[in-house]
Amino acid sequence: MINKNSPIPIYYQLEEAIKDKIEKGELKPGEALPSEREYAEMYNISRMTVRQAITQLVNSGYIYRLQGKGTFVAERKIEQPLTGLTSFTEDMEARGLTPASQFISFSIIPASQAIASQLSIQEYGPVYEMKRVRLADDVPMALETTYISANLVKGLTEEIASRSFYAYIEEHLKLKIGHASQQIEAASADSAEALHLQIKKGSPILLIQRNTFLEGDVPLEVVKSVYRADRYKFMINMKR
Repeated sequence: MINKNSPIPIYYQLEEAIKDKIEKGELKPGEALPSEREYAEMYNISRMTVRQAITQLVNSGYIYRLQGKGTFVAERKIEQPLTGLTSFTEDMEARGLTPASQFISFSIIPASQAIASQLSIQEYGPVYEMKRVRLADDVPMALETTYISANLVKGLTEEIASRSFYAYIEEHLKLKIGHASQQIEAASADSAEALHLQIKKGSPILLIQRNTFLEGDVPLEVVKSVYRADRYKFMINMKR
């Protein structure tokens, strides 16, 4: 597995070998890796070389360290392509995962100036405000707050929203979703976000705002989400 005569650096060979075992499922999430000393003795290489390979794998999210306990295989991140407009439920189901929502609150409130502007309604107009934790196979993935004009989408309930909202819009209300714009930025979790997402305060998160429009550029929703950066990543294909 390690060719010391190769021009490829030894640390990189070891990194790729461990990565290959993780991707093939030979090393499973939560499983402990051999120690640096064990890897060094196994391949007759220096511990510094092993440490470099391990550090690269930690930085790329394949493994994680626990102080005093060792190094372990990380849970694989869910990949969401940024090439189509889909709901969280549709994304999870497409990956063979079971989506679920834990509602924190569901209410009709007067729209703030900022939300009213984005939904093209009057300030203080009625909007649904939904705060919920989105889960995949019972693991918290995102903390999501959604704003929707109550005059545009009538009859929305917590029960309906707990299923696929997009399916309700298109199949029941016969409205056609057109497009969305999305902003993504990095941040660290505050106390409330950490509590709901079951992560440590200060853990890396992705802040995402999606503005979704019906055909004809009619604003449908404003969604502000906090995603766990250790379990979620976004992919995009670009052509020149």
